[in-house]
Amino acid sequence: MKISDAVLDVMSVLWEQPGLAASDVHDALGTEKDWTSRTVKTLLARLVEKGALRTEEDGRRYLYFPLVEEGTYKAGAARQFVDQVFSGRAAPLVAHLADTRGLTADDIAELEKLLGELKK
Repeated sequence: MKISDAVLDVMSVLWEQPGLAASDVHDALGTEKDWTSRTVKTLLARLVEKGALRTEEDGRRYLYFPLVEEGTYKAGAARQFVDQVFSGRAAPLVAHLADTRGLTADDIAELEKLLGELKK
């Protein structure tokens, strides 16, 4: 499932706090986004249509719950990115990140640990 940056912001709020009403999502986005509550409701409706969220009635309002797990989404998005940009190979991605952003000693240690676990 492909999610736009705007919709990803909404999903991030609901991954952190499932079961919010549209007004709560709007409040959680705060001044970070200059969106009206109507915009947030439109984004939530699109996510429900896509099957990324489910709703539950709570009096006169709806509560929104993610149907897509954050880790599952991120793994799929990362896989799609690596496939499209790096022909499905992780090594060129890591090399690119090292060249353009630099890797800290902690980053390198973490990568070495991951590689060691993969070799087992």
